[in-house]
Amino acid sequence: MFRVETIPLIIGIVVALIGLAILADAWLPEEVTHRNERRRAERTERSLSGEACIGLAVLCVAAALIGRDTWRYNTVAMIAGSVLFLIGVFANRRYLRDRMVNRGALRRGAPAGKAEPKRPPKGPLMPR
Repeated sequence: MFRVETIPLIIGIVVALIGLAILADAWLPEEVTHRNERRRAERTERSLSGEACIGLAVLCVAAALIGRDTWRYNTVAMIAGSVLFLIGVFANRRYLRDRMVNRGALRRGAPAGKAEPKRPPKGPLMPR
């Protein structure tokens, strides 16, 4: 029979796997076969040490989930995870800002210096 007490263990294991994946992404070298950048502006590089801090923070949260209420260092793990998460976000602040704010130039409007194309008049499509 499935016991309710195993739910935090399962969630903690899944969170730990996510934290290990973030750490692996930070520590393993990136292998890019081609580096043809089609963007007008160069992408902001992420901080690998900041990404590793975020991965360690996720592992601290996973340890707190797996430890449940019986582990003595639950609060310490959560505080350490919070501090590591804030350090990781601070280290990647430029990258995160560019990912959220920098959406590039909109291509819907007319280019600068050119007149707007004329739109058809508003009204019924077919005469009655």
